[in-house]
Amino acid sequence: MSTELPIFPLNIVAFPGEGVNLHIFEPRYKQLIRDCLDEGLTFGIASHVLNKVELGTEVKIVEVTKEYSDGRMDIKTLGLRVFEVINFQNPWREKLYAGGTIQFLEDENDKDLSELVRFKELVIELFGWLGELETPDISGINSVFEIGHKIGLKPEEEYSLLEMRKESERLQFAIDHLQRLIPALERAQNAQDRIKQNGHFKHLDPLEF
Repeated sequence: MSTELPIFPLNIVAFPGEGVNLHIFEPRYKQLIRDCLDEGLTFGIASHVLNKVELGTEVKIVEVTKEYSDGRMDIKTLGLRVFEVINFQNPWREKLYAGGTIQFLEDENDKDLSELVRFKELVIELFGWLGELETPDISGINSVFEIGHKIGLKPEEEYSLLEMRKESERLQFAIDHLQRLIPALERAQNAQDRIKQNGHFKHLDPLEF
């Protein structure tokens, strides 16, 4: 079933269940946020990472953390549902901002718990290699979406996650990514260790021939 929604195109991918903080400064988007606040509306963050407006995520405003004298705002939002843009209009309904007809995309609940466990193990291993970054609490996560921005994906790869309608596909995609990334981090760390040792006096055991 289609519906209409104000649309905020951005060069990011917003995931359902994810908090997104935004600094609102353009007149058209100050108007959009004010309309949503006054009328209790949600809006859509359309992902423009592939230079097109096709998919996005409906978000609700959770909090206005700061309002400036010139109308700018810092807001916190929460991602709700993925949508497909059916008809994009810019401007929309005599407003300054864009909007259009969208259709929410249903997700198939086919999650494999063993894949989820494996994914969590790899996330912990990833942050172990990153060292300086604190490992996020992943004990309660049930979807790749909840930590998708913290596993080193490129924007176009994040967009691929948004396109998938099965959690099992997203889990396998993320697992494959981490299984490629972690060995590369290990190789980089080993190379860094060798570079650090270069020029230092070394105690080497003699080889026996």
